[in-house]
Amino acid sequence: MLKIYRGEILHFLADPAKVDLEQSYQHFEDGLLVIEDGKVKQLGEASSLLAALPDDVEVTHYQNGLIMPGFIDTHIHYPQTEMIASYGEQLLEWLENYTFPAERRFEDEAYAKDVAEFFLDQLLDAGTTTALVFGTVHKASVDAFFTVAQQKKLRMICGKVLMDRNCPDFLTDTAETGFNDSKALIEKWHNTDRLQYAVTPRFAPTSSREQLDKAGELLSLYPDVYMHTHLCENKKEIEWVQALFPENKGYLDVYDQSKLLGRRSVFAHGVHLHDEECQRLNETGSAIAFCPTSNLFLGSGLFNLKQAEAFDVNVGMGTDVGAGTSFSILRSLNEAYKIQQLRGEKLTPFKSFYLSTLGGAVALDLEDKIGNLEPGKEADFIVLDYHATPLMERRIRQCKTLHEKLFVLSMLGDERNVCATHVLGEKVGERVDEKVGEKAGEKAEGST
Repeated sequence: MLKIYRGEILHFLADPAKVDLEQSYQHFEDGLLVIEDGKVKQLGEASSLLAALPDDVEVTHYQNGLIMPGFIDTHIHYPQTEMIASYGEQLLEWLENYTFPAERRFEDEAYAKDVAEFFLDQLLDAGTTTALVFGTVHKASVDAFFTVAQQKKLRMICGKVLMDRNCPDFLTDTAETGFNDSKALIEKWHNTDRLQYAVTPRFAPTSSREQLDKAGELLSLYPDVYMHTHLCENKKEIEWVQALFPENKGYLDVYDQSKLLGRRSVFAHGVHLHDEECQRLNETGSAIAFCPTSNLFLGSGLFNLKQAEAFDVNVGMGTDVGAGTSFSILRSLNEAYKIQQLRGEKLTPFKSFYLSTLGGAVALDLEDKIGNLEPGKEADFIVLDYHATPLMERRIRQCKTLHEKLFVLSMLGDERNVCATHVLGEKVGERVDEKVGEKAGEKAEGST
């Protein structure tokens, strides 16, 4: 069966920082998205595609809204859902006082499933259809997450945290048990339906050299899994890494020595990177997850996006809940713009929405499957309501260009703007669509 969606459509074909702007995206003021068996079959102008469709096919028409690919979150912690907005600390104290106690409860798989259900619903309500997700040190936390994600038919990546030192006894594994648990999870879940696994050392200070080396061994045994960790987030953290690994020339080098860099390696934050580290990230195809709300909330610093662009480092957006203060990628774009302003730089709305969609897919080595609406891609997409609030409706009326409308969405937008989320072409959630004028029964015949 075909599923047909009509409305204003936007998706990206390339990074606006690398090609002429007009070549980086496609925009259809009145477009048509044709989906078959959960994948995009056709995309183009409604005026040309409608004529070729069967006369009796139903067309869902979204008006006053923007159809675009689902958002991609390249760094988030599902076990920190219930401790979001915890007051008053920077990174290391925040972990000790809030994060570690909260993660203890995830040894209980029933509890973990309950949180995973709520977490994934929050993501979908915010328009996020794919995420790279931290579990906890408990194997059960990952089993729970993948069980729920599989039921929802989502493309999700997750991994068991590895921590064998500098953390509470109740969250400590060993190099050997971490390796064995991760191996079992990989063999059970990786590439099952739309699920993929990430080898997940929390960060260098909580793993011994032996454990980091065992993580590298997992990547060697299973070359298509991911590696997900933290890097250069906080200045005190960096000093701690230098004290723990004096033989290494820097934070990134600690991971590099254990063979943890590569095309599917994603490092959260990268706020305080040296040029040499950016060059090495580029050489290995590794990626950075830019997490604006978290960096501001914990006082970590201002990510240098221009530095990453200069070294052609893959970058995606991350919410980093629970240090991040919202599941909404739109809210993250708001803070990302302000961070670049404080650095004396400009973040265009085209670059923002690229980072949130195709840029995230490139960072996750998934651009062949998701990130835009090219034929053959998995049909995960959202509809953003231009009239979600009275202020936005009034402001949008003043916009004369796509650039202006996207900027307003990125500055004033949040979960309220996501009026519909679709996974493999199927609408999920319970959003109300009256404001975008959804017409679910329109026929192709005469609807041009």
